[in-house]
Amino acid sequence: MTGVEMILAALAAGAGAGVSDSAKALVVDAYADLRDVLRQRLAGRNRAVEALDGVEVASGEWRTELGAALAEANADRDEEVLSAARAILSSADPRELGVSRYMADLREARGVQLGDHNVQHNSFN
Repeated sequence: MTGVEMILAALAAGAGAGVSDSAKALVVDAYADLRDVLRQRLAGRNRAVEALDGVEVASGEWRTELGAALAEANADRDEEVLSAARAILSSADPRELGVSRYMADLREARGVQLGDHNVQHNSFN
């Protein structure tokens, strides 16, 4: 995951946590911190700030506009921005982020199944 992708994922997680019943105060606070830092970093880029404001919008249109602006502003190299994004991602519930809680190295594996509540039947010759 690139720095820009991490920042966008953190914004999406923070926006989702703000409306979720299981939202934690820590995630909401970290989300506010990230948005404040990004507003400073994107000062003078009105379209980018508008995209930042559009994060809560259900459509994903904000991602393209904001991702390009973040890359152009080198936000993915700003440790304050990355730290704020990491704070959200480390505190958010992985199920709400839509990411897996499993980390596995499956190189050279055969007949592997990863996840919960699965059924698999293998026959190796």
